This record gives sequence, C-alpha cells and structure tokens, in this order.
Amino acid sequence: MDFDLSEEQRLLKDSVERLLADRYDFESRKRYGREPEGFAKAMWAAYAEQGLLAVPFSEEDGGIGGGPVETMIVMEAFGGALALEPYLATVVLSGGVLRHAASPEQRAEWLPGLIAGETRYALAHSERQARYDLHDVGVTARRDGDGWVLEGEKSLVLHGDSADRLIVSARTSGSRRDRDGIGLFLVEANAEGVSRRGYPTQDGLRAAEISLSSVRVGADAAIGDPAGALPVIERVTDEAIAALCAEAVGAMDRMHNLTVEYLKTRKQFGVTIGSFQVLQHRAAEMFIALEQARSMAFLATMMAGEDDAEERARAIAGAKVQIGRSGRIVGQGAVQLHGGVGVTMEYSVGHYFKRVTMIDQLFGDADHHLGRVARMGGLIAA
Repeated sequence: MDFDLSEEQRLLKDSVERLLADRYDFESRKRYGREPEGFAKAMWAAYAEQGLLAVPFSEEDGGIGGGPVETMIVMEAFGGALALEPYLATVVLSGGVLRHAASPEQRAEWLPGLIAGETRYALAHSERQARYDLHDVGVTARRDGDGWVLEGEKSLVLHGDSADRLIVSARTSGSRRDRDGIGLFLVEANAEGVSRRGYPTQDGLRAAEISLSSVRVGADAAIGDPAGALPVIERVTDEAIAALCAEAVGAMDRMHNLTVEYLKTRKQFGVTIGSFQVLQHRAAEMFIALEQARSMAFLATMMAGEDDAEERARAIAGAKVQIGRSGRIVGQGAVQLHGGVGVTMEYSVGHYFKRVTMIDQLFGDADHHLGRVARMGGLIAA
C-alpha cells in the first residue's frame, strides 16, 4: 500500500508547516490565547489567504477539491503547533454539513464567506443528557407558517461563543431518542432568542453553552431533509474524528520529539539522563505508541470518505480507541520523563498532554468507541 503524498499534497504540507513554524511558536500561542476570541484573527486570515479554509470544498463551490488526506495534512500540522483557531468547528464540522446536506443555492450563499475567512461557523449538536449518543436530541423545531421556531439548549459547542453562524440540530418529530425526525438549521448567532455563555476548555480552546428561546428562522434555513439529518450528522462526526486523530498524531509526535531532546540534554549524576537504559525503554514505548496511533490515523483518513456507514464507523471507532490509548502513553511518558517542568504552564509539554486528553474525550472516549467496535463485531467484519 502506497502512503506517499502526491506532489500537490507535499506542497500543501510544506506550506502549512512553514506558516506555523514562522508564526506559531509556543510564546505566540500563549499570546493568541489571551485575545478576546481565544485565538488570533490574524492567523485565521492567514489560513484563508493560504487556502487552508478551502481545502475540503469542491472547486465548483470555490474550494480546492481536497479530501480526507488533505484535511489530515492540515490537522496534523495544527496538532504539532497546538493551534487554537476554530478549524475543526468551522471547516470540518460545519463545512462538512454544508458539503453533504446544503442545496447548491445554500452553498453558493454561505460558503464564500467561510472560505474567505469572513464568516465563522459552529455546529451546535451536543446536549447535556446525550453524552455521546448522536441521536439524542432534545432541542425542538416546530413549524410556524413558512418557517421554524427553535427551542432548547445545546452544550459544549466548540467555538460557539465566537461563531457568526450556528448550525443547530433540532427535533422536528418523534421522541427525544428517535433516529428519525432530526433536522439541521442555520441560525445567525446574534438572532433574537439566542444566548451564549462562552468558557475556556482545559486544553486552552473555547466552547459555549447555547440557549435557544423561541428562535425564528425561515424555511430556507433548513439544511437538507428536516426529518432525516442524522446520517449527515453521523458522517460529519466520523470525518471530525478522523481529523482529530490526525491532530492528535501531530501533538504526540511533538511531545515525543521534545522528550527525546530533553533526555539528550538534561544531566543528572554527571551524565545525560538519556544514557539510563530504563529511560531509553520508556522513550521507545512512547515511540511505539505514537506509530500505532499514526497507523490508525491513516486508517481513519482512508475510511472517512467511505459511503458504507457501518464500515466507516467501524474503522473510525477503532482508530479513536488507539488514539486515546496512545495519547495517554505518550502524554504520561512525556510529562514523567521531563519531571516537574513537564507540568508547568510555562513549558509546552503539559499543554500538549491536555490537548490529546481532550481529543480522547471529544465525540466519544476510548471506552465508548471500544464498546461500539465490540457491538459491531470487531474491526474486521465477519
């Protein structure tokens, strides 16, 4: 199997890595995180200028026609830099909904602003009671004349406090846990009846609790089938998990490199601590876990575009299990081999560990996805 990148993909990789190397060292990241939105608007504009916001969209929609591999390249680079910007929320999640479900007219109206970096989106789907069950939707949407009225609350909306537009899942029929009867609606973030409470997450990013009180939207705000959106939500979530797997690999790779360099330079008892065999073994275990994660991230990327929903879910759930396990091995090893400095706010290793820990929790932790794989009969279909 050939895992070599094409010439265009290598150019994309070089471009994004060069941009981040020039403008996203750890001190810059700390400064960006203190901005009101929790990230640097100047970097978001730079991503747009470099074409990174256009990566997954078709050329007909103004994009560059990339796919899961191109998204993997970008997200792995972001993981290595600990990027704070809402790429996952706007491009992967919200952009994925628009790619898969929006009409040509809706895409023509909404995508240009996204691709240009002028409009940021957030997918408001998760709710407190749902845990990781994508079909558990309590927010309601009832018809009102030619439009809809949305009512309810959404939780842990990634970058929801700084988004210009929200894509909200809502139940149009049936009971709270029915698979049918779920729709997706575009809501202006400043619309009457929308209230947002933003907060920082443990990894330094941002999320929001969103309340919808008699929020009225027009008929043209419905994205796709207003009673059949769950397959779209499941597909976009799988794509987001694949993207997060790539980001986690980028973060783990950086943690491992930092740790190896530290072992080569830190001296104790008159010698570098990397000369102690037990620490060499620990670094080797970290490397094995990293490469296992990288292999499964490749699998997730390969399967992210699969139309067979069960096969796609099976592979991506398996990848998420390995990412969670490897993240713990690499993160704990990096912190412990650095000693006390590994948990200081001034040093980056602890921040990388926080990010991979948060990635494990997003869209289902390792235990949740291990259960999914078991219920589907294992990674390989019988």
